[in-house]
Amino acid sequence: MKFTHDLIVIGAGAAGLTAAGGAALFGLKVALIEGESMGGECLNTGCVPSKALISAAARAHYGRQEGRFGVTLGEPQVSWEGVSAHIRDTIAAIEPHDSQERFEGMGAEVIRETAVFTGRDSIRAGDRELRAPRIVIATGSKPAIPPIEGIDAVPCLTNENLFELVELPRHLVIVGAGAIGMEMAQAFRSLGSDVTLIEPQRPMARDDEAAAELVAAQLAAEGVRFVSGHAARVEAADGGIGVTCSDGTHVIASHLLIAAGRKANVEHLGLDIAGVETVANGIRVDARRRTSNRRIYAIGDCRDGPRFTHAAGYEGSLVAVEVALGLPQKADWSALPHCTYTDPQLAQIGLTEAEARERFGAKVTVIREDFADNDRAIAEGETAGFIKLVAKGRKVLGVTIVGAGAGDLLLPWSQVIAGKASTFALGSAVVAYPTRGEISKAASFAAWEPVVFGAWPKRWASLVAKMRRLRG
Repeated sequence: MKFTHDLIVIGAGAAGLTAAGGAALFGLKVALIEGESMGGECLNTGCVPSKALISAAARAHYGRQEGRFGVTLGEPQVSWEGVSAHIRDTIAAIEPHDSQERFEGMGAEVIRETAVFTGRDSIRAGDRELRAPRIVIATGSKPAIPPIEGIDAVPCLTNENLFELVELPRHLVIVGAGAIGMEMAQAFRSLGSDVTLIEPQRPMARDDEAAAELVAAQLAAEGVRFVSGHAARVEAADGGIGVTCSDGTHVIASHLLIAAGRKANVEHLGLDIAGVETVANGIRVDARRRTSNRRIYAIGDCRDGPRFTHAAGYEGSLVAVEVALGLPQKADWSALPHCTYTDPQLAQIGLTEAEARERFGAKVTVIREDFADNDRAIAEGETAGFIKLVAKGRKVLGVTIVGAGAGDLLLPWSQVIAGKASTFALGSAVVAYPTRGEISKAASFAAWEPVVFGAWPKRWASLVAKMRRLRG
């Protein structure tokens, strides 16, 4: 059988769309196979609907801040039907960017079928047999359900069906205090639900500890109840769901949300037939995203590695260039950002302080600037949070920002960590006043302050002053 295409891409989420669209724009003959909704998890059940929900919750939260700044708004009246409509409208507005029509317009053939490997370079999609010298697997991930006793006997929510709720939960119990769990806990609490969050580790355990503690404290102040333990057993109880925790805590919930991580969505692809090896966290890949079958790439959440929409898109662009132009492209995660969209937000790029100290020990230096010293934050009454710059010598290893709008402040740091800009340049930049962005300038300047105002500059300044005095 001859090749039917130059490239076959399985999955039309962020990773697959970027790879297929890029390769098609280079003029390759591309088949993009998707058995479910275009746009994948991010558009339909992940980033987009969750951020729409968070925006609605923020409006309710602001309304409850009685008399703040001399303005009284009053107790909000939440219509779950209206919130759901906002979520649907948000998805509908973004949907055209990920649509079949758009990618067909780029030149890709979009096939709405389920894909199964039939060989090392061949795939069956519906009743069609396709073959290509290069194949990309971009099938994403799905919620991981922990081994809780009784979990199969009760209805539970995940991100896949959370946004289909027909009513606002009376009492939402969430298992897992990572990014999804924390975001949804605060959002539903702001909308009026009672919320209990169950987590055996500290909340947001992968993030900077001081920053995570600040976020958790804010959620607790808003009424989110934290239970330190793991959910050991669930059962139907009193018209709801009873959850018993390892520490003996028992909670009756109207709804149960599982937010305990994700796993690669690779079952039923026939990877063994294709010669593609997997590990515990997904498909094993090298730095160029190639699998054990060098003709096949795996990108995005289905492979072993970071699971973020922007990481998936980045990998898709790398693979498109490598396949189209034959130029090897290695992924570099040194400046990978992520943000948890709680209030305050917690944004991270590069290494956390703990990760840096584990690698480099006493060679690590840390600079911290607080939003309490930022004039814009003071004027807005949103002074909680800080920026933490983690460095080894003059090299920035990572930056943590926690505070209002933290995610929007990461961009210059991606350039600094990638070596495309410097802390000296950032510290000497002219920044509009008053803005929260000034905190990045302050941290950068603090990194250079011992040098700029060190012994030699002081001696030089003293010499210049002496010469001026002598000249009269």
